[in-house]
Amino acid sequence: NEHEAGLMRDILNKLQQEYPRGAGWLHDRIDDNANAHLASAFIGSSRTFPVMDRRLVRGTWQNIFLVEMDGPRSRRIVVEVLGE
Repeated sequence: NEHEAGLMRDILNKLQQEYPRGAGWLHDRIDDNANAHLASAFIGSSRTFPVMDRRLVRGTWQNIFLVEMDGPRSRRIVVEVLGE
């Protein structure tokens, strides 16, 4: 999506609005992080991006936006290249 501070904050605010911490989610009885699981399930944990001539194909204003749902903590990003 567009790499603009206001838009990124809007996305995070919307996720927090839709999946607030401590809202009585059933999973919170176990790990107290149900909101993170729900938000992650809604937006997904993987994406596919086209690559052409060894370059990521994206629109003028498009960028990759990573969201930490249950942290801060260290994460590992896995990139798998498929093709000819």
